[in-house]
Amino acid sequence: MMRLKYLIMLCYCGPMRIGLAAVMVLAFALATTSHAQLQRLLPANGKLAQAYGQQQQYPMVQIDREVLRLAPGGVIVDQNNRFILHGALPAQAAILYVIDNRGEISRIIILTPEELARLEQAGMR
Repeated sequence: MMRLKYLIMLCYCGPMRIGLAAVMVLAFALATTSHAQLQRLLPANGKLAQAYGQQQQYPMVQIDREVLRLAPGGVIVDQNNRFILHGALPAQAAILYVIDNRGEISRIIILTPEELARLEQAGMR
């Protein structure tokens, strides 16, 4: 009985490992190629501007020549789609920002050069 179990294990173990390895390689290849093709979804109601980060105290942000207030719960997203704190804003950056119904900034997205070119080409500026 023990030998039979050992023979069954030998028959299925090799092909199963090869099949599992092939599936893992395929899944990794698909995940990396799909990640390279992703574009961030930018808000349609956003406004294009330049932000100047280190000149104002929290929760104030200088955008172009205006000093605006960052809303409670407002988020700042960097070029790698990570949330950052107010103090981590670059000294100057091209941004897309969204103003809420109280006139405060609810979202700031720091744009990559490709996103900025795409928005300027679309006539957003």
